[in-house]
Amino acid sequence: MKIVARTIPPRSAWMLEQAGVHPLLARLYAARGVQTRDELDDGLARLLAPEGLRGAREAALLLADAIRDDKRLCIVADYDCDGATACAVALRGLRLLGAKHVSYLVPDRVVDGYGLTPPIAERVAATGADVLITVDNGIASVEGVAAAKARGLAVLVTDHHLPGPALPAADVLVNPNQPECGFDSKSIAGVGVMFYVLLALRAELRSRGVFDPPTDAGLPQGGRASLSGAGEAHEAASRGAGRPQPKLDALLPLVALGTVADVVRLDANNRRLVAQGLRRIRAGVMPAGLAALFKAAGRNSAAATTFDFGFALGPRINAAGRLADMTLGIECLTTDDSARAEELARLLDGINRERRDIEGDMREQALRLAESLFDEDASATPPAAISVFDGDFHEGVVGIVASRIKDRYHRPTFVFAASAAPGKEHELKGSGRSIPGFHLRDALDLVAKRHPGVLLRFGGHAMAAGCTVAQEHFETFERALAHVAAEWLDTSALTRRIDTDGPLAPEYLRVDLVDTLHREVWGQGFAPPTFSEEVEVISQRLVGEKHLALKLRHKGQPVDGIWFGHTEPLPPRVVIAFRLDADEWQGVRRVRFLVEGAEI
Repeated sequence: MKIVARTIPPRSAWMLEQAGVHPLLARLYAARGVQTRDELDDGLARLLAPEGLRGAREAALLLADAIRDDKRLCIVADYDCDGATACAVALRGLRLLGAKHVSYLVPDRVVDGYGLTPPIAERVAATGADVLITVDNGIASVEGVAAAKARGLAVLVTDHHLPGPALPAADVLVNPNQPECGFDSKSIAGVGVMFYVLLALRAELRSRGVFDPPTDAGLPQGGRASLSGAGEAHEAASRGAGRPQPKLDALLPLVALGTVADVVRLDANNRRLVAQGLRRIRAGVMPAGLAALFKAAGRNSAAATTFDFGFALGPRINAAGRLADMTLGIECLTTDDSARAEELARLLDGINRERRDIEGDMREQALRLAESLFDEDASATPPAAISVFDGDFHEGVVGIVASRIKDRYHRPTFVFAASAAPGKEHELKGSGRSIPGFHLRDALDLVAKRHPGVLLRFGGHAMAAGCTVAQEHFETFERALAHVAAEWLDTSALTRRIDTDGPLAPEYLRVDLVDTLHREVWGQGFAPPTFSEEVEVISQRLVGEKHLALKLRHKGQPVDGIWFGHTEPLPPRVVIAFRLDADEWQGVRRVRFLVEGAEI
């Protein structure tokens, strides 16, 4: 493992500090590419306008006509947290904007698989729906969209995944990654895409005189009014035919949760969406289900952080899709009944505990299988990618286990489980996680081209992807993926690297500064602050049999530390990478180092 300090552009840090940014934050922001304080403005008015998102205007026209004609809308969601929050945003938002008949359907991970398939399209048609809306899926559902169209459904696809070689023949496609879309935030999550469609729809309804002039504090209005001029909107509003315009900012807590939980890159627009959601949650303005999830997770919503989204609320929503039924998660996010929300949150918490137990057993077995791939002969070259399968693995948690193995060995990793779908027991469903420099979906595409027929289905992103293979072809896939990884990755890329913000000045060892750092928006592509330097190890002991508790001396000052999931002792002096935390003992809060790695 290698610890590397980020480059901190001195001029950018100086300019931020001169603009009133705290010196420590100025240094952290500069290292992440921020050059001016203006870039840190998270106001609603700074959000990208909806008209820049290809298909948003056309989606607004389709939905506005459907609402006018009292048509039935059915949302097809995905079974992860992004899909669940996107579905909840769609349900809440469409109802706010006047849709009277809105339902949803979420595929079963085991029986239905991912996305809008022909059988799902048939089920939507059987409900009597007129319009099918996908959220967080659909861009690769060529056959599913065709089946829906054949049944007379209008189809609106909202997605953010990378498209395949052919686009589905939907009535409207809204996806920042589709060809010819110039939207600046290519990393927006599925829930963010749906939120932008609602912004465009509200603008279209306003231009038709459905709503009075806007009262939202700063949300970009966009849509038809700004594309075709304000005259029409002004004329319609002056007729006095409208009703008060709904405030869509009430949806931002859900947008923030889905964005962080999906681990998309937190570019400037995503950071603004997340910051706005956090602001409302901390003020106690959030759906009943979010409040109940904070309570079930033992977290304080008044001090909510992105860490809470990624490691507390997100996993509890995801657990429903992994082991049970994601309708539980969606109902929790859409109910306004506090008692029902708390009941559902407790149920999701219990499912998440079960998920952790299953994951723990699987992780141990998967690690043993991964270890067997590394020859005991130190001179042998270890595989550049890892693929493991066991007949007892549960397909609902293969992605989590793949992430754990990837972290341990710093290799692109796929974990497979036998499909539990009727008639598909011979198929293996795999989930993969990658490392920097290895685009997982592109690698799968190359494997498919080199070995036709091995991959039955695949899709995903650079850092996470999924695929299905016949069990008889598992070893072929294993060798093929390792071969691609060996071609694309050199020794340095296969060495685990922790990027840090360098040494921490002793005057910053303060609880109030820890709280300040935690309040900021950190995540994928805008990494949380991690520092590194040599410390003295005064004492160390194991706690809970798998965590290393430390007494350290940092620049002459004693400080506690803990390295979760690590049991090997450290030498008396060692260079560590660490994050800052505040630990409370007997009512007193103290700074604590959370160790991320060490150069040993």
